[in-house]
Amino acid sequence: MAYFKNISKLGRILYPSLLWNMPRDSKTIYLSFDDGPHPEITPWLLNLLNDHQAKATFFCVGENIHKFPEVFQQLISEGHSFGNHTYNHLKGWKTSTTKYLENVREAEEIISKFSGNTGSQKLFRPPYGKITPSQAKALQQLNYKIVMWDSLSADFDPTISAEQCYKNVIENTKEGSIVVFHDSLKASEKLRIVLPRVLEYYSKKGFSYKGL
Repeated sequence: MAYFKNISKLGRILYPSLLWNMPRDSKTIYLSFDDGPHPEITPWLLNLLNDHQAKATFFCVGENIHKFPEVFQQLISEGHSFGNHTYNHLKGWKTSTTKYLENVREAEEIISKFSGNTGSQKLFRPPYGKITPSQAKALQQLNYKIVMWDSLSADFDPTISAEQCYKNVIENTKEGSIVVFHDSLKASEKLRIVLPRVLEYYSKKGFSYKGL
């Protein structure tokens, strides 16, 4: 499980122009959720965030927006940020730059269609955190801000317990951290257990939660 703690350290060296964390000058955490929207998990998540007066950023798969546009529109209407996570959850290391950009563009079209073009912030997160230098450079030239993280819950990993998932977050999250969870079916069991505990833990410490 060491790579969960070290990926951002290595990534900062290889990709210094990507966004790994926000400023450390206030007690603010930047929660993010990948792979949705999902018709059951995302609405549950939105209710939980609302209970804690928390805002977050959702990196959405275009195909899922196409399937569940009303859920995507709900997260926008409730004041959350959103970004592009490709149309088909492509792994950059195994995809040509041309094909990758086409897939991102396809996702952007569906985002624009169902967001009313309010998604002008142009946030992007590469699926699996895997992106080549040429892909990153091309996206930045298209004015995308590529958002990574410094705290990864690993809620998607079936080999770890909910307790380990919780520790992954607590041990790596501090002021300005970008934290990754997933509003996906695979991650839902751990998400439902761990996220309420994380929100309670940091709320008691006086932290607030913002979108990017």
